[in-house]
Amino acid sequence: MLGELIPCGGGDPIPLLRSRLLIGRRSRCDITLRFPNVSSHHCELQLINGYWHIRDVGSRNGIKVNGVRCDSKWLLPGDVLSVARHRYEITYTVDTDAPPPADEDPFALSLLEKAGLTQRKRTGLESTIDRHPAAAPVQDESSFPDYDQEMPVGWNDSAPEDDPEQDE
Repeated sequence: MLGELIPCGGGDPIPLLRSRLLIGRRSRCDITLRFPNVSSHHCELQLINGYWHIRDVGSRNGIKVNGVRCDSKWLLPGDVLSVARHRYEITYTVDTDAPPPADEDPFALSLLEKAGLTQRKRTGLESTIDRHPAAAPVQDESSFPDYDQEMPVGWNDSAPEDDPEQDE
């Protein structure tokens, strides 16, 4: 056993038997929480280098660690994990002398990127051409008008019409 999730309101502890566990409402999840406010695939626990890491996988009601909402976070023994509104204390033994990895910068992504509404901009001409075929460089410039030539007589030599509303 790699650790346990102990329900804060009482109940049987949930053993952490594998190094990667999907938590959600569906019976196919590794840890099934049959509550209506838990998403079908809510979050993922993963044991990496001796420490548990939690990551929200697009749930509706999110996760919190020690009362603070987050998208992903490294868990230390004794931390309280909230899945939707259901709280669990995680207990495990750290089997490494290394300090826990640093959490990701919460400002690394924009709010639109976090919401999944945009993707990071790619750099370089190739990415622009890939996304916008009309932005590709023009190979044949012979079809463009030559603006150095004089415009034909009568092209725009008409005077503006008198505006009757201006006379009043």
